[in-house]
Amino acid sequence: MTTKDKDTNMHFNACDIDKMDTRYRANFINALSGFKSANLIGSLNKSGQHNLAIVSSVFHIGAHPPLMGMIMRPHTVPRDTLQNIKDTGVYTINHVNVNHVAQAHHTSARFDEGVSEFEQVGLTPWFSSTHRAPFVAESNIKIAMKVQDIQLLTLNQTELVIGQVVEVIVDETAIAVDGYIDIEQLNSAAISGLDSYHGTSRIARYGYAKPDEHLKLINTIKN
Repeated sequence: MTTKDKDTNMHFNACDIDKMDTRYRANFINALSGFKSANLIGSLNKSGQHNLAIVSSVFHIGAHPPLMGMIMRPHTVPRDTLQNIKDTGVYTINHVNVNHVAQAHHTSARFDEGVSEFEQVGLTPWFSSTHRAPFVAESNIKIAMKVQDIQLLTLNQTELVIGQVVEVIVDETAIAVDGYIDIEQLNSAAISGLDSYHGTSRIARYGYAKPDEHLKLINTIKN
């Protein structure tokens, strides 16, 4: 049963959550994980048709080898991006630029099969000489991926796609001497919930934490 304390905090138990309206629950639960990366996934089918989809579930797995994962929704409706990735074994991850969040969100519309989201939303496909899948020209961080594993999560029938980073395209002025990439300088957007887009403002960057030392601020990230 939902309860409320003397302040404005509301307390929801598992039963309360289960009884929520489907859309309300989706918005509620999706907001709980906090700010998420906003990425456009570029792919192509076996015939070479381009596809583009907004995804907020990309995450870091490891640096050596360089692996990234993302969660794809169940096949309750056709999922062109996931099928393309399975068929070709390659895709791209492109940071959403704060100046193009409307176009990025528009890719979530259910366009007919064979329709290029690039053309429909006004974004530009771009190709490197070494990777088949399309990048987003307007993105300031472009990442080429090669599939390493795809796992079905039986709890909810979502699929975990694990890929290896095989190429990165990024402005060198945003890379610090220690390898840190200033994604704020590059105008990368973030997502909260299902449909809210945000810019960012750095609070601080700290050095490696040790139990017997005070935290050290890293004052500059420029190379």
